[in-house]
Amino acid sequence: MTETELRLLLAESKQKCHRAIFDKFCNYVYAIVINVLRNSGSREDIEDCVSDIFLKVYKRLDKDIDFSGDIKGFIGTVSRNTAIDAYRRLSLQNIRSISLDDDDEKEFGTDERLVENTERKELAGIIMNKIKELGEPDSTIIIQQYYYNRTAKEISQSVSMTATAVQKRSSRAKLRLKALLAEAGIGKEGLI
Repeated sequence: MTETELRLLLAESKQKCHRAIFDKFCNYVYAIVINVLRNSGSREDIEDCVSDIFLKVYKRLDKDIDFSGDIKGFIGTVSRNTAIDAYRRLSLQNIRSISLDDDDEKEFGTDERLVENTERKELAGIIMNKIKELGEPDSTIIIQQYYYNRTAKEISQSVSMTATAVQKRSSRAKLRLKALLAEAGIGKEGLI
């Protein structure tokens, strides 16, 4: 969406402008938010963050009709900053909710547990990188399907496809992901 198209839509109808921005940048915003909150936020936290981002974007555009600049860059910056703020808030909540009893101290203090957690994080990072290598919309479909337990119908709305197309892309993406993971030395330990 160009700046000129944005101005024309904004002059015509704020609702049409908001809808066009949402339709064009929804997946972009989700990708940024999921990347920041994937290890600390729930599905609801991600949905709330995306809603907050679009609310901030709409307020800014409604106030500043003579908006100049790259709209995608602006939305990306708002998305990143809002997601980072949400991450900090969620991390602080998680720290406050941890209680360290004597049993918990023993569990966290063992070297075996530390090594196991580190290996698990490394493996998760490798898997996430391989998912990103699939490209869009396949990476979004896989992330939403397996990390957030969304159905094909739910995913189809966010990627502007039919549920059948999402299912087909998902099955092809799983095969490609399996090959990518095999290249990285990750076998069939129940990952796919």
